[in-house]
Amino acid sequence: MSAWLDAFIPIFGLLALGAALRRTLLREDAVWAGIERLVFWVLLPCLIVNALAAVDLRALPVGGLAAAFWGALSLGTALSFALARGLRQDHAAMTSVLQGGIRFNNLMGFAIAGAIWGAPGLALAAVATAVATGLIVPFVQAVATVAFALGGGRRVTAFGVARQVGLNPLILACLIGFAAGALGGLPPGLAPTVRGLGQASVALGLLCVGAALTLKGLGDRIGVQAATAALKLGIMPAATWLVAAALGLGPLPTAVAVLFMALPTAATSYVMARAMGGDARLMAAITTSEHIAAMVTLPVWIWVLAE
Repeated sequence: MSAWLDAFIPIFGLLALGAALRRTLLREDAVWAGIERLVFWVLLPCLIVNALAAVDLRALPVGGLAAAFWGALSLGTALSFALARGLRQDHAAMTSVLQGGIRFNNLMGFAIAGAIWGAPGLALAAVATAVATGLIVPFVQAVATVAFALGGGRRVTAFGVARQVGLNPLILACLIGFAAGALGGLPPGLAPTVRGLGQASVALGLLCVGAALTLKGLGDRIGVQAATAALKLGIMPAATWLVAAALGLGPLPTAVAVLFMALPTAATSYVMARAMGGDARLMAAITTSEHIAAMVTLPVWIWVLAE
């Protein structure tokens, strides 16, 4: 029980604290924008590098995790399209349902994996982040490009998508971490520096996620929000578990893969929806409602995985 409390109370407590700080002490958007950039470009990459530099890549089931994610993503994408079509949503709203159905909050995954499974969990979480970032970012971008083009939205080129993926700091961090691990780890002096920066990423990142959540618009298309949350927090992790079992993944890799797919959508989904001309209002509502629902569903999934 204490392990569960140590895993979930800090996570949701930091989300709540971030929301409170955004509305009281730190109301300026520029403050949170700066912290978000620091986490994304410096702190979270350091966490990934530190986690991967200490493990043997050959001992990690990278191919199995990639296959499990591909299977779950394929099903999730098809169901997201079917859901949006069945609920008669337009192209812009469809992209919000898609992001809400297949993207996830990396920082929550790191926090839970580290608290429950320790260093091995963190290493697999880093691999899951590498695999998922390499798959989901270009995949969502490509699908959103087609949808926005059909709906008259902003045009995104294949070169632009490839460039964004290639320069993604999380992917670069994974490459650096794998290289460091192959060379025997980070050198003395640099290792504690990277470790200290990485440890700061989870707390600051979760504060930023909490600050980005808003209760405004929660009454907008409640049925769409509920259906998307059921897909993301229920169907997606169950599908991932089935795929992982079919692939013969071990218990810990399976647990980490299911955990990541059971997480609520990324807070940056709203930023992408707004930047690309999507239904930002619906995306904000889905992001908030999924994080609220995850307070119940995440502990249940962890309990099931632990059985």
